[in-house]
Amino acid sequence: MKIKYLLFIAFTFVVVSVSAQTKKKKVASPAATATGTATELPRPKLVVGIVVDQMRWDYLYRYYDRYSDNGFKRLMNEGFSCENTQVDYIPTFTGPGHTCIYTGSVPAITGIAGNDFIIQATGKSMYCTEDTTAQTVGSTSAAGKMSPRNLLTTTVTDELRLATNFRSKVIGIALKDRGGILPAGHTANAAYWFDDKTGNWITSTYYMTDLPQWVKDFNDQKLAETYLKLDWNPLYPIDTYLQSTADNTKYEGKFKGTDSPTLPVKTSALYKGNLGLIRSIPYGSTFTLDFAIAAINSEELGQHSVTDFLAVSLSSPDYIGHQFGINAVETEDTYLHLDRDIASFLTYLDAKVGRGNYTVFLTADHGAAHNTAFLNDHNIPAGVWDDGAALKDLNAFLLDKYKTEGLVLSLANYQVNFNYKTVDYLHLDKDALKKDCIDYLTKQPAIAFAVDMKKAQTSDVPEALRTRIVNGYNAEHSGEIQIILKPAWFTGHGSGDSGPTGTTHGTWNPYDNHIPLVFMGWGIKHGTATRETHMTDIAPTIAALLHIQAPNGSIGVPISELFVK
Repeated sequence: MKIKYLLFIAFTFVVVSVSAQTKKKKVASPAATATGTATELPRPKLVVGIVVDQMRWDYLYRYYDRYSDNGFKRLMNEGFSCENTQVDYIPTFTGPGHTCIYTGSVPAITGIAGNDFIIQATGKSMYCTEDTTAQTVGSTSAAGKMSPRNLLTTTVTDELRLATNFRSKVIGIALKDRGGILPAGHTANAAYWFDDKTGNWITSTYYMTDLPQWVKDFNDQKLAETYLKLDWNPLYPIDTYLQSTADNTKYEGKFKGTDSPTLPVKTSALYKGNLGLIRSIPYGSTFTLDFAIAAINSEELGQHSVTDFLAVSLSSPDYIGHQFGINAVETEDTYLHLDRDIASFLTYLDAKVGRGNYTVFLTADHGAAHNTAFLNDHNIPAGVWDDGAALKDLNAFLLDKYKTEGLVLSLANYQVNFNYKTVDYLHLDKDALKKDCIDYLTKQPAIAFAVDMKKAQTSDVPEALRTRIVNGYNAEHSGEIQIILKPAWFTGHGSGDSGPTGTTHGTWNPYDNHIPLVFMGWGIKHGTATRETHMTDIAPTIAALLHIQAPNGSIGVPISELFVK
């Protein structure tokens, strides 16, 4: 009897302990098993991915003193920041970046080799989300002829849908079509993007044949026009923007219809017939998050028995960065506006989903370079490589040797794309042709390396570059030769003292390659990691958090130290 009594006490202790642990982890509503017993796998009610288009890692700290306590600072002070997150491939553009974040994979596998890429077999240029079989829903424009069909792998959002027998809701939202479509994956309930012609949020027949009523109601508010009527006014006196250059420099591009690249911008007088102007002001992010909140409310995201996923991309910082560069008052003001928007959005999630019931991560698809003229004026070597002029010069060189015009179609994505119809018709020696191009290109003053993609692993370039070249090379969608420019050089048009205005991205260098990555909320502990992590690690980390399979092309690994034990 004594032994039975002790066994009973031990069994009771185990049951109580397990029950206590289960109650401690409970978040989602119970789901019934086959036997009818209520069980529960600990998961957040909602995952929200926020991708800030063109956000350099150092923006977390460059404007830190002026951020509020509830925006970027809250993410860092409550969440886990991966301080050394690197992009795994080149070229570093928006389409491949959003794809990598949500697939854990690289262009070599996903097929998304650029925003635009050339199908090597045909020579045809293809936009990353182009789909001629899809039709626009919500507008009469052609802006909706898009889908994720060019993406060859699953996303973590797809895997969540598969893991829950498609009961989880997944929605992607961005002003840019590719920023909403690629993160949402193949099986999303919806992806929405902005139509400049109407000022509406639209989608395509890939997802549905008619907009939900809540989207129509939201569009009826004409918020894009409302925000444009507010004008872009700085949040603070201009002379307090100490992290920026003067508010009128040769490094910045002005809005059409204005006399100078300065704040305030009277968008109320500029937008007539151009609702797309909302993309290029901070209110573009506000507008996007307004729509995200409407989606959460109307689709009841985070209110189901399984985890839902909202993928939001904030596109406006990219448009603003391209126009003004990274040292402009306009850029600083953009991130101060964005900090307020994120603070409001997190406060909303606290109230709607419940603080501690959702997981959010914030990252970027790429960074951005300093304006080249700005660097030159501060005695830092930099320059602009005119890829259009370079294409003409390269083809002229090849014409002289091969007596054939147009052997190279394009130098887009910093790659040599050959005209294979002509090359094959003339039975030219492809290896000899590549060698001639490489010999020519490496003699050009802007170019550090020109690498045969298929021989990248044995090329005489630093290992970090070799890896990124290999990861970025998709045999069907990439050129044959990867061009690596010297540091602080990028493609553009303009030279001399003035150079091009604004900035761009696309290279392997830290300014393009080093991105922010912060997780916060359910299942995430507070802390930082300074070890090298990768963009490819984001999707498998979310998969591990949710106890689902990583995407089927993923090459990343979970960032295990950020999980609550």
